[in-house]
Amino acid sequence: MRGAKSAKWVAGAAIIALAATACGGGDSDDNGKAASTEKGKPAGYVSIDVGEPQKPLIPADTNESLGSYVIQSLFTQLLDFDADGKIVYTNAESVKSTDNKTWTVKLKAGWKFHDGTPVTSESYIKAWNWYANVKNAQQNAFWFEDIKGYADVHPEKGDPKATEMSGLKAVDDTTFTIELNNAVPYYEYKLGYATFAPLPEVFYKDTKAFGQAPVGNGPYIFEKWDHKKLIQVKANPDYQGPNKAKNKGVLFKNYATVEAAYQDLLSGNLDMIRQVGPKDLPKYKQDLGDRAIDQPYAAIQSLVPTFYSKTFKGIDPKVIQGLSMGIDRDTITKTVLNGTRKPATSFTPPGVAGNQDLGTDVFKFNPAKAKQLVKEGGGVPGNKVFIQYNADGGHKEWVTAVCESIRNSTGVDCVPDAKPDFQTDLEARDNDQVKSMYRGGWVADYPLNVNFMRELYGTTAEANNGRFSDKEVDAAFKKGDNAATLDDSIKAYQEAEKLVLAKMPAIPLWEYKTNGGYSKSVDNVTVDFHGDYNITDVTVVK
Repeated sequence: MRGAKSAKWVAGAAIIALAATACGGGDSDDNGKAASTEKGKPAGYVSIDVGEPQKPLIPADTNESLGSYVIQSLFTQLLDFDADGKIVYTNAESVKSTDNKTWTVKLKAGWKFHDGTPVTSESYIKAWNWYANVKNAQQNAFWFEDIKGYADVHPEKGDPKATEMSGLKAVDDTTFTIELNNAVPYYEYKLGYATFAPLPEVFYKDTKAFGQAPVGNGPYIFEKWDHKKLIQVKANPDYQGPNKAKNKGVLFKNYATVEAAYQDLLSGNLDMIRQVGPKDLPKYKQDLGDRAIDQPYAAIQSLVPTFYSKTFKGIDPKVIQGLSMGIDRDTITKTVLNGTRKPATSFTPPGVAGNQDLGTDVFKFNPAKAKQLVKEGGGVPGNKVFIQYNADGGHKEWVTAVCESIRNSTGVDCVPDAKPDFQTDLEARDNDQVKSMYRGGWVADYPLNVNFMRELYGTTAEANNGRFSDKEVDAAFKKGDNAATLDDSIKAYQEAEKLVLAKMPAIPLWEYKTNGGYSKSVDNVTVDFHGDYNITDVTVVK
């Protein structure tokens, strides 16, 4: 997933520390002069609130929204998607297949990494083999499992039998082939995820150092990372992709809360805010006028039970369906979220192919039936659930409201379980330390319903932090993977979604929207189908 990404409302460290660093400090003389006239940023740069990435900046080790924002600025993979979710070739000239099993990639010639070395077929093949190797413990290794030979480099147990996947072969410097274990008609879409980015040779000399100061092939060049304060990148003057930067660079700023970021936006010390917090939602359009953004995108908010926990281990799905029916989505989205969200009718959001209204009452508020289902399913062990969330992301208000709704309608006690920041929240998920449920927002990595099924609820999916595992569901996903055509895959995953509804690996809550905005200092601010700002298009007002 685009990584799969697990949340859009995120912010990190202290604003005071940020101000001290950005306005003062360690910049060059030229930058320092510029900073004095542009409120803490070098001349021509733009700024956005993006907090501390969970992991080092390596494409296959990033599957959350903060690190992904930075990775996408530094690296460019074979293709991307336009505002409508259509494929746009970036580093690839073409990606073709006649049988959906063997894919031929032709690269655009003349591309270079930021250190001046060429981007070749080997830059991709060597990187993908490294990403997939079990010894390198990359979060997104799972994404390469379609490729023939994956099991040799990533066995379920023990050491790898090989260092290279047999399905990857270079034809020449700008052409390579990908042979899959089975035909996957939607495989080209997966290549739009940033984890398929190439790596330069310098990466293999010191991978740890590279993760702190990456060398990419993207529209921006890494400059510095002051942990939990900011990440700074500058425009790549030699970039050849369609998304060449129209500004001189970007500051990814870290904030303790979305409310602090919003205040900095109003005072002119921040150019773009990705999400306005619940406290400011009622007035942000009045504050920002035509600089306010209110736009749906392909993402959904859910609660995810952890099936290793005492609460949900071996649970009857009826209990989870009952908890779902105990949540008054209509009232919470209208009041706490100020009408900015639409209650979910599916496990997938609008904007991805295959999205459907499941027409179920499982997502509708019905206290009597909720209590009945919880009872019929045998109840909740201990009669108490916890909802884990990151306190820096503007989630406290709605999590509190959801808990109150569950408590009042079902009699099951519900306790918000705040983690100080998104990084801590993710670490608890990765280490199977969630008490019973976590807030699991998910953004499309590619615009198909597959991405909201296989990458979340498949037994081997890296983002399956609830540790849901069901043979029938896995088999239904496999049927979709091996369908004859793209349309057949999408339809098969629609059928699989109905089975998911019966199993309840998650409780969908509502569809996401970008409710953000920008300052008077920038212009040409637009949002892509992921809900991310098209940062390369943003211009500085002169």
